[in-house]
Amino acid sequence: MIPRMIRRLFTGSRLAAYGSFAIWFLLWRPFHDGILRYGLIAAITVVWAGLLNLAWKRRGWRIAVLLLPLLMALPFVLPGRTLDQQRLRERYLESMKSFDGTKYVWGGENRRGIDCSGLPRAGLRSALADQALLGNGHAARLWLEQWWFDTSAKAMAENYRGFTRDLGIGGDMRKLDLAQIQAGDLAVTMDRRHVMIYLGGGEWIQADPGPGKVFTSHAGSELSFYLSSHVTLCRWTALEDHG
Repeated sequence: MIPRMIRRLFTGSRLAAYGSFAIWFLLWRPFHDGILRYGLIAAITVVWAGLLNLAWKRRGWRIAVLLLPLLMALPFVLPGRTLDQQRLRERYLESMKSFDGTKYVWGGENRRGIDCSGLPRAGLRSALADQALLGNGHAARLWLEQWWFDTSAKAMAENYRGFTRDLGIGGDMRKLDLAQIQAGDLAVTMDRRHVMIYLGGGEWIQADPGPGKVFTSHAGSELSFYLSSHVTLCRWTALEDHG
């Protein structure tokens, strides 16, 4: 009796349904964490197992489902080429601006909620995905590395995994020489707990826990005490990537 009930719980269609729901739930959560990373792998595997179970008796469908993992891996093994730096920077900035007004959620990285370091990470990955979808394997591999290895404000300042480069510039936000800074550069507070991103034209964007949302303003603005803090500047190395 019990083995029969177990078999019914784990039919191909139900496995695919369970896995699909898990994928939806993981992507619905605002958080980018180990639960998301390992959970997605597990959920996708469950969906694949369910589809394989359903297709097993039909040779053509069985082969197609068996080949699915290879098709999913294809973008990451394609030959790489030099990133289109102008397009990358434009998409990166546009993506971050699109989060304007999104509520602040610690550990968040999507439109249901985002935190200070999640904002530039989401922006950069969106820009890399744009070029990966055009068949650039190098961009796809950079996207995957960025997705798997989380980068906090502290990690950005410390050039974790070579994702960022210290610019050797720092000081009071209100006194920074903007001629030395490029749009997309990261300003990390001296306590390594917060990061703001330069948009150009004297404007900075950030996900601030004070106002509780993403907003854009100028250094020295009373909207956030971070805009009058001391910072150190760094830059995503992907924005300087030459293949």
